[in-house]
Amino acid sequence: MERTEGILIPAANRTQQVQEYYFSGKLQQIDEMRRNGANVINLGIGSPDLPPHPTVVEELYQCALNPKNHGYQSYIGTPLLRNAFAEWYLKHFRVNLDPAREILPLIGSKEGIMHITLAFVNEGEEVLIPNPGYPAYESVARLAGAKIRYYDLKEETGWLPDLNNLESEGLQKAKLMWVNYPHMPTSTPSTDKLFSDLIAFARKNRILICNDNPYSFILNTDTRSILSVEGAMEVAMELNSLSKSQNMAGWRIGMLAGRSEYIKAVLKVKSNMDSGMFQPLQAAAAKALQMDDSWYQSVNEVYLKRRLVAEKIMNALNCTFDSRQTGLFLWGKIPARYSGSEELTEQVLHGVHVFLTPGFIFGSNGNRFIRISLCSTEDLLKEALLRIENKLL
Repeated sequence: MERTEGILIPAANRTQQVQEYYFSGKLQQIDEMRRNGANVINLGIGSPDLPPHPTVVEELYQCALNPKNHGYQSYIGTPLLRNAFAEWYLKHFRVNLDPAREILPLIGSKEGIMHITLAFVNEGEEVLIPNPGYPAYESVARLAGAKIRYYDLKEETGWLPDLNNLESEGLQKAKLMWVNYPHMPTSTPSTDKLFSDLIAFARKNRILICNDNPYSFILNTDTRSILSVEGAMEVAMELNSLSKSQNMAGWRIGMLAGRSEYIKAVLKVKSNMDSGMFQPLQAAAAKALQMDDSWYQSVNEVYLKRRLVAEKIMNALNCTFDSRQTGLFLWGKIPARYSGSEELTEQVLHGVHVFLTPGFIFGSNGNRFIRISLCSTEDLLKEALLRIENKLL
């Protein structure tokens, strides 16, 4: 029973700067609909439903049997995991990192967003955030007391930043810029030119750029890192994660790469917030990072079949999309008859019990778009398509 009487201690003012994450509230609504008998198909959240490789699970199990592996761990991760990340980056991203000084394992890359912001941004300094973009960039900046400055990503410019426009507006107070390519939510792939332009921009304006790079292996064979650009280590860092590439979202295993001085600054924050990752998780993660190309091919074969059904769903809803998209989602533009993305997604949710993500949650530039996750089985996607074709249209 919820207590309403007596003293109520007010929450900190900073909590007024953020709202509950959209998906948190939406999942509660979906759960309520299901309790009332609705068979809701959730095509919204990008939580991989496929398992990791069996050898990864076996490694976790065997290491957990060792009673010596259950104590506190180093804040900087085990040498085994750091070396595995370094080898992974050299093989797939053509970036040579010092595992002892330029890599920091994280309990999921999402925590890295907070650590980086607290480590580098003073209260009142500007954080450049993409619109549309991952909502956590904005929320963390607000909690840190930073000033939010959005930069536009638009369909007509290929969802790429207009760096000249940013410079013309002045960048004296800008300290940190978040980029995310391959991009979420638009699934725009990265390019060498984009990363080269970003590094030149950052060096000229003395801004730290962080590329959030968890989608590089999904429906994409052209993996890139912003750190591969000459001079990038002076002005850039990169987050990566095993959540999508290795189907280990709930394991919470990520990493941050960058020059040693930047890693040390982030470690000052991180070491005051956790006590290191469970050792068997680190051993299993190292095993996952050693998977050969056949692993990524097998995962992408599944996602490609799902993507083809997702495209049919977009077509059924009269949405348009760019077939060159990569990553875990399909991003589509809604018909003109809808006032915005939420009108369409709510119609689909309540009309046929299929949940799609409205693009407005990623920023105002996403309001004419919706997103379909590929993290449901092909059969579920086909069922969603049938419902839309037979009952909604």
